[in-house]
Amino acid sequence: MQDANSTSPPLFGRTPAIIGMVHLRALPGSPRAELSPREIARIAVEEARTLAAAGFDAILLENMHDAPYLARAVGAETTAAFTRAACEVRAAVSVPLGVQVLAGANDAALAIAMAAELQFIRAEGFVFASIADEGLLAEASAGPLLRLRRALGLDRGPARIAVLADIKKKHSAHAITADTSLAEHAHGAEFFGADGVIVTGAATGCATPIADLASARAACGIPVVAGSGTTAANVRDVLAVAHAAIVGSDLKVDGVWSNELDRARIDRFVHAAKG
Repeated sequence: MQDANSTSPPLFGRTPAIIGMVHLRALPGSPRAELSPREIARIAVEEARTLAAAGFDAILLENMHDAPYLARAVGAETTAAFTRAACEVRAAVSVPLGVQVLAGANDAALAIAMAAELQFIRAEGFVFASIADEGLLAEASAGPLLRLRRALGLDRGPARIAVLADIKKKHSAHAITADTSLAEHAHGAEFFGADGVIVTGAATGCATPIADLASARAACGIPVVAGSGTTAANVRDVLAVAHAAIVGSDLKVDGVWSNELDRARIDRFVHAAKG
């Protein structure tokens, strides 16, 4: 995945790219936690191997089962268990890997990516403010996050970790920035140093509007990623505009994100995207 004017190697090895989601089972300390870190990591490895073998270009690890989420910061137990899973997945598959720590815990995501030698993070609240399920995300994280990345030496060379920034993200109210367009958010994310922007629908599983993808792509020179609602039925249309698509729900039994992976749905999606 790279912009046509970029001289750097593509992050995901090809463009357009498909990025498969691994939703870690609820981590220690979260209300629904039931499994040990060992078992959480084992399941994550199994799912990552399935997605990599099916032909996904990259994999994104996320703690979606940890709802209700904390805003901006997570406990040490969450970071520790997440890091174990990420390290074991990294040892098991060769495709690029990324991490998102809900909700907006971008520093923790960067730390996990560093320890596990991952290639990218997904960052909420990178620019502008919003009101999410977790409450007000009042401060943009771009300034402190990229300073931390520089201090850790993760902004250059083989250890570089890319930051893909959500803009006007799902599960959030954006009245506080109603006088700014999605295009302005895309431009702002680029200006503040994001390596790519992620555009979503209103909620998990809701299709990302093609018009929004086109608007973001016209407004910035960095890669644009569809972050929700991509399915076997619409992936061709999505990838005609976006540089990449993140998919989770459509790969699960009955298309529900919290269900188990469905191999027939996975194969159907990959065939639709690449066939």
